[in-house]
Amino acid sequence: MRKILTLAGLLVLSAGAAFAEARSETRCGWFVNPTPGNFYLTDAEGDWWFASQGSLEVGGWEELDWSEAEFGADWVATNGSYGYGCACAGGDYGRAAEGEVWFIDRLKALPLAKCLRDPALPPPPRD
Repeated sequence: MRKILTLAGLLVLSAGAAFAEARSETRCGWFVNPTPGNFYLTDAEGDWWFASQGSLEVGGWEELDWSEAEFGADWVATNGSYGYGCACAGGDYGRAAEGEVWFIDRLKALPLAKCLRDPALPPPPRD
């Protein structure tokens, strides 16, 4: 019985160590929904995928409160109703080189002009 508890303890510690690298932060940039089930944010450091059709979504995605994510006239449709807008996404992110997102807990739409004026951002996705 003691070995099982020790092994379980190691598993919990290992999982905790992986999440210890995560830090709660907010990233802002182009929020893109190019096709059904695909959502990511592009900021000055790269692409951060929240959901990909046919794959699992990041933690918190299914429970996300979309009340602050009403883009209205600040949504650019590029493929029917799919397209992009400017937004900030709060959550736990990992290494930028891999675009790691472990958890998302907030998505807030911003005026399109905010991203257009940000010199650190790449140009918006192509129409």
